[in-house]
Order: sequence, then structure tokens, then C-alpha cells
Amino acid sequence: MLIHGSLDRMAGMALLAREIAPVARVLRFDRRGYGDSWGHPGPFTARENARDLEMLLGGRRAILIGHSFGGNVALLTAELLGDQILGVSTYETPLSWLPIWPEETAGGRAVSVGAETAAEEFMVALIGRDKWDALPERTQRARRREGPALVGELSDLRMGAPWDASRVTCRVLAGHGTKARDHHVGGARWIVDNVERAEIAVLEGAGHGAPISHPAQFTAMLVTPHLGATRES
Repeated sequence: MLIHGSLDRMAGMALLAREIAPVARVLRFDRRGYGDSWGHPGPFTARENARDLEMLLGGRRAILIGHSFGGNVALLTAELLGDQILGVSTYETPLSWLPIWPEETAGGRAVSVGAETAAEEFMVALIGRDKWDALPERTQRARRREGPALVGELSDLRMGAPWDASRVTCRVLAGHGTKARDHHVGGARWIVDNVERAEIAVLEGAGHGAPISHPAQFTAMLVTPHLGATRES
């Protein structure tokens, strides 16, 4: 199960899905508030996202791969569903409730300006004003209308930890790229230090957008190890 991050959609996981498809069944979806689910009324908390995931799984066992905010959804789902979840991988997942997390991040700026302009603020912080301005108007409109979901889920992370590290019992691979910002590196290491069966995975040459820029390496380091362990068991 591929779980996309904030201000993204299942299309952002398409290259990753293509890498995995020859060896495993892949499910991806637009989380509440994004893509085809943009009209969802909310709430946009990690817990409600996890409940959506539980419904989609329908009792099936699964490996959860979460990019950015999707990693929090994956870890919370693993806590809630226990042995049904065979493994989790996170990639540069925001741990915004921790003291180590800086206030001046793309997410922090988006939350501070409110839902109407949050999406544009977030995108400009990530890709720069020139690239944002170069996007087609329809793409800009689609992103702006996802502002409520963005603010809702990022505000939720600032209210407190959405998952309990001591209650995540499956194997966890916590990833970041060599081009990651310091707080994303620190977040991955925090997961390794606090989740009993967690291990670090570092993607050479990758930044935050690794599911798009490095899908083969992402699969090799954050997906394939779970598949091998599952088959051996």
C-alpha cells in the first residue's frame, strides 16, 4: 500500500508502483482532501487517514509505504492494526510535534498563513516561486483547493504525536536521502532510536521527492527488504 504525502496524490507514487508491480500487488489511492478525493469534508487528521486505510485494506495483511505525511499514517495504522501490518517504510516523514523540529519549514509556513493561501505557500517553499509560476493555471487551482487538507493534517502533527512508538511492533525502515534537510535526517534517526524494530535507509543522491526522482533505488531500499522478509516467514 503506497501512501502519498501532503499536497500530493496517488499519481505522485505512480513510478514507484510501476517498479513494485512485477513482484507484488500494489494499491495506491488519493487520500482525503487530495486528487479525486479533494471534496472530502474532513477532518484531515492522521487518525482519520488511518481509518480510511483500515477500510481500504478490509482485513488484508499489507506492507505500508508512506512518503512524508504518509509515513505518519502508515505508522499509526501499524499501531492500530498490529499483526495485520507486515512492515512499514517511511521516507522523510515530518515529526512536527518534536522539539527537534524547526518552526520555519514549508509545512510551518503553510499552517501559519491559513487554508486559502497555504497550498501556494507550501509549494513555493518546496520548489521555488519561478517553478510555481510556471505551472499551468489549472494545476495551481487544483493545488490551492487542497489547502484545507494541507492545513488540517499539518496542524494535527503540531498538536502532538499521532502514533506511539512503543506500540509499533512490525519492522520499520526509516528513509531519507543524502540531499535531505537536517530535520528530515533527524526525524528518520528519531524513528530508528524509538521504534524497536526500526532501521535506517539512506538513498544516495535523493531529496524529498525520491518516489519520483529515484523510484528504483526507493524500491530496492524501502520495499524489497520487506518483501523478502515476508516470503521467508
